[in-house]
Amino acid sequence: MQSTRTFKDKVFLVLKGLGMGAANKVPGVSGGVVAFVAGFYEEFIYSLQKVNGKAFKLLINGRYKSFYQYINGRFLSLLFLGMVVSYFSISKILDYLIKHYELYVWSVFFGMIIGSIYYISKDFKDWNYRTTLSLIIGIMVGLSISFLDPATENDNLFFVFFCGIISVAGMTLPGFSGSFILIILGNYVLLLVDSVNALYDTFAQIITGDFSFVNNLERMRMLKVLAVFTIGSVVGLVTFSHILNYILKHYKSITIAAIIGFIVGSLGVVWPWKKTIFKTQNNGEFVLDSTGRQIIENYKRFIPELNSTTYNAIGFIVLGIIIVLALEIYGQKTRKIHE
Repeated sequence: MQSTRTFKDKVFLVLKGLGMGAANKVPGVSGGVVAFVAGFYEEFIYSLQKVNGKAFKLLINGRYKSFYQYINGRFLSLLFLGMVVSYFSISKILDYLIKHYELYVWSVFFGMIIGSIYYISKDFKDWNYRTTLSLIIGIMVGLSISFLDPATENDNLFFVFFCGIISVAGMTLPGFSGSFILIILGNYVLLLVDSVNALYDTFAQIITGDFSFVNNLERMRMLKVLAVFTIGSVVGLVTFSHILNYILKHYKSITIAAIIGFIVGSLGVVWPWKKTIFKTQNNGEFVLDSTGRQIIENYKRFIPELNSTTYNAIGFIVLGIIIVLALEIYGQKTRKIHE
């Protein structure tokens, strides 16, 4: 699975990591879709499932170079570099854009998912009663998840560990949004906003030689929560990759049909025209989380009126489709070069 990559390939791999990281941060969007459309999904799953007993034996025995080669380390390191950079840069830009241009951001993602459905399904010819049933189940699961009511925030470390395992499914299973699942579990703000910001602030202080954060109980709590969430994510990433590698190997057509279904179902989550419904008390006052922010209860979707704003949004949907088609063209060229 390893291949010689040019400098340009390495740069684009980091950019793909940026895309996966940004997609994983946005509720309703799956980083796995980026991997699937950009043409490196199977290599990603294959590389992750190489993190196994043999890999740990190489690591324990000090055979670091063999370990790095065995797990396709160059590929994974460049990809994860892009993801990490994304969490501290692009994801913050996305937070700003969603706050100020929410309709247009959701429109782009809606278009990207439409493009992803076209990309994945256009060459899929193995339709039969099994794959059709798998498609229907995938659509139903995707749609049902989008209409669940979010729970309240829970910083219990066992639950945080569980959130890490579940949320990372979005990286390995296209159409399954890990960040939206975190909203349903009530921990999106805690795990993808507050804890990440706490880590960012901590790094900023360390660079300036300020270690006063060790006496900040709230900061240390956030860092502990992030550490447990990260461990859960790693465990989930490796576990899901082994399961998916087996399923793709033995039930590829059924799996791809289910993935198409998941992605179709996720259109309900990223429908651009929706109003955020915040949780309220009996007296009509908003329920706030531990940081004083309003808690999201669900989204009310509606059909828009035809006006200039709607036409602009449709234009951004088309832009999203074009982005995916451009990724597809690049992915095809890359595969031809390495064949």
